[in-house]
Amino acid sequence: MSNDKKFRSYDWFGKSDKMGFVHRSWLRNQGYPSDYFDGRPVIGICNTWSDLTPCNAHLRDFAEVVKRGVIEAGGFPLEFPVTSLGETIMRPSTMLFRNLASMDTEETIRANPLDGVVLLTGCDKTTPSTLMGACSVDLPTIVVPGGPMLNGRYKGECVGSGSFNWLIKEKQTVENYTAADILEMEIGVARSQGHCMTMGTASTMACMVEALGLTLPGAAAIPAVDSRKKVMAQLSGRRIVEMVKEDLKLSKVLTREAFENAIVVNAAVGESTNFIIHLLAIAGRIGVALNLDDFDALGSKIPLLVNLKPSGKYLMEDFYYAGGLPVVLQEIMPYLHPDTITVNGSTLGQNNAEMTCHNKEVIATLAEPLQTEAGIAVLKGNLCENGALIKPSAASPALMKHRGRAVVFETIEDYHARIDDPDLDIDETCVIVLKGVGPKGYPGMPEVGNVDLPEKLLKKGIRDMVRISDGRMSGTAAGTVVLHVSPESAVGGTLAVVQNGDMIELDVEQRRLHLDISDEELQRRKAAWVPPAPRAVRGYVKLYINHVQQAHLGADMDLLQGGSGSELTRDLH
Repeated sequence: MSNDKKFRSYDWFGKSDKMGFVHRSWLRNQGYPSDYFDGRPVIGICNTWSDLTPCNAHLRDFAEVVKRGVIEAGGFPLEFPVTSLGETIMRPSTMLFRNLASMDTEETIRANPLDGVVLLTGCDKTTPSTLMGACSVDLPTIVVPGGPMLNGRYKGECVGSGSFNWLIKEKQTVENYTAADILEMEIGVARSQGHCMTMGTASTMACMVEALGLTLPGAAAIPAVDSRKKVMAQLSGRRIVEMVKEDLKLSKVLTREAFENAIVVNAAVGESTNFIIHLLAIAGRIGVALNLDDFDALGSKIPLLVNLKPSGKYLMEDFYYAGGLPVVLQEIMPYLHPDTITVNGSTLGQNNAEMTCHNKEVIATLAEPLQTEAGIAVLKGNLCENGALIKPSAASPALMKHRGRAVVFETIEDYHARIDDPDLDIDETCVIVLKGVGPKGYPGMPEVGNVDLPEKLLKKGIRDMVRISDGRMSGTAAGTVVLHVSPESAVGGTLAVVQNGDMIELDVEQRRLHLDISDEELQRRKAAWVPPAPRAVRGYVKLYINHVQQAHLGADMDLLQGGSGSELTRDLH
């Protein structure tokens, strides 16, 4: 067989020995002709499709479109499934399984005759998990985001899938929504294929990979059902073949400067707080030094330009029609590293040099931003020695500096049991403290930090309170919510010893989160603290608890840091 350029797949398909015969002959049962094995780059299409992941249900069809592009460019496409993570259905939290899906992706790529990889992603964790796994192998890789749903509709109003979820209690309690109202909303809020159409985590992840340079320009915002999304998928299939020939590996795209670009861009679009925990994990896999303070230093002063829910008014469909992420990239280019290379071979600056905004109500300008400083703020203090996060663009300005009495819930079950008790001693000046929802404590760090307010306060017209936890919140949610407190309560962080009645001070401008007790009292409480019993005794969950790192390190597992590389597992036959 001819092989002018020996790709990685040559060790499987290019040799004339016994194993070459075995590898080729079994694949021939699919009807592949001989020239497919004659030195073509083999492209793995990593598909996160699943009926259990509604946001990714259309990716089965998209894989065929990508294959078409690969074949047109002279490649040999081979699709493979990996663990799919459906945010809306999986329990207890897809975050528990993000690292498992990354392991699945990494080992599947390493173990098979692949020269390049296309990642088909969509729902929140399917993007970071597959990218983390791909980074650990470091082959040429391109991402095809599945795209957002069309705008949700309810009685002539645009509504966001995800964002409305957090308003249901309020709508029923205060606005007297009937069961019929809720059903009509349920039917109309998610009315097409695709992921959440707010600037939640799924859309944030799509913007993240485009800002990193891992998609073709403009890929992030195209709605899933728009024909241009399929065009993007087909062109991505063509491009990955060329990337293999150019040896354009992930490590050549994912430089420190690319990560800095992603931090700035995602601040400008009003990103989900989950962006931070995922980008930290990705950096740890590819070997780029990144820490929590970088997000505050680089992103917290960036103006908010994108007027999307939950921080604004519009939705992803509107964002795309206004020009999408390329318009934002062009507008904030003074804050970016324009010379970073992207997967199409051109630089970020070249790709986004001449873009036109079609709706300045959706995408604002640097001269007239929606907010002057909108990036996520990193808090420090005795309550979060390794840091905590708050999203100012989604918070109430009046609560950004606040001192209040702690009302403590030891677990999420404790919260559900007591929050609507009419006798609960709580008012709008209090601070809701939720423990036991961090990486190890839950386990899996669920999106429960933006807990609903007590029914009796909702009826008073209260719509926001300071809430603090070691958990996460959905990118579709809003509120003055302090998240990712590290160290978490389950490992004995200060959060573990907060008691009812303690005074807590939040000062976002000063980046301070403080439990107002003496150092002596704090040490006394910590000395008396008893760790909770382990939440698992076997299987992956036990492995996760034993090895997961804290939120400020990206909640990756310590044994997965760095990469395994693309070196082949030895063939023993």
